[in-house]
Amino acid sequence: MSSGAQVLVVDDELQIVRGLKVVLRKAGFDVQAAATKQEALDAVSVRPPDVMVLDLVLPDGSGVEVCEEVRRWSDMPILVLSAVGDEREKVRALDAGADDYITKPFGSEELTARLRALLRRSADGATTPVIEIGDLKVDLAGHTVERSGEEVHLTPIEFDLLQVLARHQGKLVTHKQLLQEVWGPGYQDELHYLRVHVAHIRAKLEPDPSRPRYLVTDPGVGYRLREPS
Repeated sequence: MSSGAQVLVVDDELQIVRGLKVVLRKAGFDVQAAATKQEALDAVSVRPPDVMVLDLVLPDGSGVEVCEEVRRWSDMPILVLSAVGDEREKVRALDAGADDYITKPFGSEELTARLRALLRRSADGATTPVIEIGDLKVDLAGHTVERSGEEVHLTPIEFDLLQVLARHQGKLVTHKQLLQEVWGPGYQDELHYLRVHVAHIRAKLEPDPSRPRYLVTDPGVGYRLREPS
């Protein structure tokens, strides 16, 4: 999937850009770079890449602002690079439209794997009526869920939560995004709602709810529904 895919790396640290170019080109990507918010927005408008790798701290703005601008006209996948200590900015970037994040320092294999996953999901689109994840089958149109061929009963709110996570399969979905999409504005601080219903979903779908394989937690940030490792 990475063969020939165009990646725009947005970072003002020359050494990181050089390293990313080596890693990504070796993995088969075509790499371009931008060092500022304005250069990034210009590059996206002139020659839209297939995916963006975006640092949060830029000389003339922030990665959050880049996400907000790009999301006004593009669904292009965005992978955020976050330094340790940028937790709040990282969450803001995800809420602004970033698809995933990696914390610096990061491994080259993890980076390329995340990018390939984003590109696959982008190609598949978000309108697939049936989503299969391991032994789970989520029928978005029929509002049904099966595990290993057996139907599992979820309450309407549980299904709505699972549906949001399934539509973003593999991606991190923040607490705020889940609360807004399922309960609506005004509930963004009601984390106990999420914890209770996520526990109920795990009890119904996970072989061992105390060690979840499908619905995993990114501590302090949100949840993701993924293929079991």
